[in-house]
Amino acid sequence: MKYAIAIIGATASGKTALSLELSQKIPSEIISADSRQIYRYLDIGTAKPTVDERTQCTHHFIDICNPDEPYSAGLFAEQASRVVENIIGREKIPLIVGGSGLYVQALCEGISTEESIDFSAARIKTKQLYDELGRERFYDYVMTIDKESACKYDDKNPQRLIRTAEYYIATGKKFSDFQKIPKTVPNFKTLYFGIHHEREELYNTINKRCEFMWNNGIFEETEKVLSMGYNQIIQSLNTVGYKEVIAVMNGKYKSDDGLELMKQSTRRYAKRQLTWCRNQTNIMWLEPTTAANNILEKLNTIL
Repeated sequence: MKYAIAIIGATASGKTALSLELSQKIPSEIISADSRQIYRYLDIGTAKPTVDERTQCTHHFIDICNPDEPYSAGLFAEQASRVVENIIGREKIPLIVGGSGLYVQALCEGISTEESIDFSAARIKTKQLYDELGRERFYDYVMTIDKESACKYDDKNPQRLIRTAEYYIATGKKFSDFQKIPKTVPNFKTLYFGIHHEREELYNTINKRCEFMWNNGIFEETEKVLSMGYNQIIQSLNTVGYKEVIAVMNGKYKSDDGLELMKQSTRRYAKRQLTWCRNQTNIMWLEPTTAANNILEKLNTIL
């Protein structure tokens, strides 16, 4: 059996540090399963591994797209599966690291196949529609185009609702129907590991990370990307950190208020990540101080 290791969990939980520690103990390469770290020029706000960290171990799927290029979980799964096969073929272990649950799921569990679709125009139109309608009315809109998906997402998670509407606008088809298409099946088995933190501890870490980013370059980074000609409304900039910075730059919020919104949005994102992780019944939760050794012990029992 061919094996890969997935290190998943909330943002700021220590996934990068654990993957680097493991890479020094076993022959391995890191596959970033992060939907934002694929973008060039967006380093600080995405908590991208530093250049020095990337020299410690080969990393894949970092800095592969310009900020306005469309990319999807399906495309990631297609490309990353080939990289996994290549790594395994060289007798190394792929370390799949990231907090984007859909990317991890697409690669490690398979994804429904679909024709190649450019979602870039639909993504802009959907975002404009969401901003115009607001969360409650947008949910009502999704209910009219795809009732099954709307009922499934009755928590009114904006990201999931936008994805549902985006798919409908791009294809004219229901996202719920797409999700029923038979999935591709990976030819490797994934061992899932998560890093356990008490919620208060994790949230404190998140707040400190946000403060560090806010005061150490995220404004300059955002300004640089905008000066390169990229529009404020592109998807990569409409994400946690960058959207709050842009709102402050546009005079919508004072700096302190923008920072507090970034913290709040990041904590909410972490909560969604942990909810996804809890739905993975085969995940092994580890304490930060012993995580690497615990993974090595697990590997020794199966390899």
